[in-house]
Amino acid sequence: MAKIIQRRRAVSINPLKSSAPLGAALAYLGIDGSIPLLHGSQGCTSFALVLLVRHFKETIPLQTTAMEEVATILGGSGNMEEALLNLTRRVKPRFIGIASTALVETRGEDYAGDLKLIMDRQPELAHTRVVFASTPDYAGALEDGWARAVSAVISSVVLPWSPAVTSFRQVNILPGVHQTPADIEALKDMVESFGLYPVVLPDVSGSLDGHVADAWIPTTMGGARLEEIEQMARATHTIAIGEHMRAPAELLGSLTGVPLTVFPTLTGLAPCDRLVALLSRLSGNAVPGRYRRERSQLVDAMLDGHFHFGGRRIAIGADPDLLFALSHFFAGMGAEIVAAVASTGNSPSLDAIPAETVMIGDLTDLEDAARAQGADVLVTHSHGRQAAHRLDIPLIRVGFPIFDRLGTAHTLSVGYRGTRDLIFRVANLFMGQMHDHVPADFADVLPAPIVEESSHVSPPATH
Repeated sequence: MAKIIQRRRAVSINPLKSSAPLGAALAYLGIDGSIPLLHGSQGCTSFALVLLVRHFKETIPLQTTAMEEVATILGGSGNMEEALLNLTRRVKPRFIGIASTALVETRGEDYAGDLKLIMDRQPELAHTRVVFASTPDYAGALEDGWARAVSAVISSVVLPWSPAVTSFRQVNILPGVHQTPADIEALKDMVESFGLYPVVLPDVSGSLDGHVADAWIPTTMGGARLEEIEQMARATHTIAIGEHMRAPAELLGSLTGVPLTVFPTLTGLAPCDRLVALLSRLSGNAVPGRYRRERSQLVDAMLDGHFHFGGRRIAIGADPDLLFALSHFFAGMGAEIVAAVASTGNSPSLDAIPAETVMIGDLTDLEDAARAQGADVLVTHSHGRQAAHRLDIPLIRVGFPIFDRLGTAHTLSVGYRGTRDLIFRVANLFMGQMHDHVPADFADVLPAPIVEESSHVSPPATH
């Protein structure tokens, strides 16, 4: 069991975590026809919008209640009501997801009660589903905001269980915030290959996968449909990924009676085997041949790659569940986790990190630990690039945000194929750091060249 070390400083010099409202907005973006609405100042929303646009390279429909000094002191329910009415009249979204910020949470207003009063007295909002999640910046990070938003959607949208609506072919999937659109697409494909029907909440594979629509619309284009979210009680099973999704999964289970399984990670041979075995049991079907082939390819990749992982010293900074997944991946391939820094300390995943200590800190703590332990590689998001440069070691970009590389949404790291590709990606980076030998490298070990003496006969002199 890893020893958890709390933050050493009262302030973050180089922050590792992203805020909970940003995580909630990201979850709301996984619902079709939605607009996330941050209840706070314009600056809070602007900063979140910049990070989302730079990460996904897509149009992000993020809005704000634009709280200012007077509303902050006297109350912000009027700003919330005005924002909801403006969005409904101009954009006509099917879903509006509200996430609170520290600015409004510090005042302590009952915004859930205010929202109920607003919905009761404004008939214009009758055809728009509005959900509120409490996500103050000072409580938790990206994972926490994502989970609270999903819980808010489940409690507000999902219909209770009824014997008339049970389906033995539907499977609910609650992905973690660290799953990319490509990861979710691969999970859906795997579930469908067993003859099951996946309902994913949130489903950013449909809204943030980087596609060009036929016409521009001001809401999300794709994602989980409200009609399917309402009928999540029909499922025969719920699959949640990451400990931060345990609470939403248990909430869904208490509301619908659907049994659940929480996978701490789906990266690695053993977790993939457990997922495939579960899907085979739920469907009653044998494992398709394609996954037997992909498993064999993964085993071969592990054999080929472990030569390059063995003995490597890894420093990782990430949110708890992503840190858990990556640390077990590297440790399983023979590397050593010499520095592990988590953004928050409220996750049970941290106790199972394969490292001596896990520090709750920021990128400065990660850089200091990597330098002290002689790390060979830094694993974190794009804000760690300066630290990697100062340490003169390569950076493997993971998590959120990644704004200095293209194709982040299409990076796959779950399932047999995703784990195989991750092995190749990291092993190729290690191989690229190897020295390319030149003849001068062998000057001290090669014998000196033999110079043969040749007899030279002068030609006869001519007169």
